[in-house]
Amino acid sequence: MSKESTPDAAAAARHARYGRLPERIRFEDMTEEVEAGPSGVKTAYDPEGSWKYYSCLALDVGL
Repeated sequence: MSKESTPDAAAAARHARYGRLPERIRFEDMTEEVEAGPSGVKTAYDPEGSWKYYSCLALDVGL
């Protein structure tokens, strides 16, 4: 019941079924360097404007 197969036969069967693997993508092609913008304007805490983003389930339900 044992099926005799060599590594070359298995590799040939894989190649016949799936074909060739795509070329490897270089790490330099996957990443991009972006200069960071000035911090402070969008990330600063604004206590007077923080109520705009406050979420409360009791207020949403109307209690």
